[in-house]
Amino acid sequence: MLILSGQGNPGAKYARNRHNAGFMVIDRIHDTYGFGPWRAKFESEISEGTIDGKKVLLMKPQTFYNETGRAASKALTFYKLQPEDVTVFHDEIDLAPGRLRVKRGGGHSGNNGARSMMAHIGENFRRIRIGVGHPGDKAMVMPHVLSDFHKVDLEWFNPMTDAICKALPFLLAGEDERFQTEVMRLAPAPKHDPKQTAKKGEG
Repeated sequence: MLILSGQGNPGAKYARNRHNAGFMVIDRIHDTYGFGPWRAKFESEISEGTIDGKKVLLMKPQTFYNETGRAASKALTFYKLQPEDVTVFHDEIDLAPGRLRVKRGGGHSGNNGARSMMAHIGENFRRIRIGVGHPGDKAMVMPHVLSDFHKVDLEWFNPMTDAICKALPFLLAGEDERFQTEVMRLAPAPKHDPKQTAKKGEG
């Protein structure tokens, strides 16, 4: 079994936040591949299904973003899996909006969700980093990620989630670079930061 987990915060208040990009991708995978009903387990919402003949567990930890590793650890223990069997989708402020990068191992780069995962299961899981851009001021980072995607952001985010679903078989086969290339081919990142474009349009 392979685990695909999102990073996010539970509840309607956070549902469309940039910080919930991971949950939103997991929801799209769930719908696209016809997974079973969501149920509560491992301090998460989970759903089981198959993609290209591979058994997959989707997870949306309900522990809040900074404690997601706790939920992942419970699932790994239950299914007797290794960190290498886990892929985590999360927002990334150090990537421009619409960019996507696959990363295995390495540091958490200040991402508290990744920090929690490393503390509970180690470094050897796979991260799908979804660029949401940096607000330009460190003090504005939390308001930025805890605010909803702007309407103009959805012009790149929705195609990206579709592209992730289409390219997912490559990821599940361990072809990380091919998956990343295919997502960017199907859903090229905007040439300009949509947030800046929106501001100009509002002015």
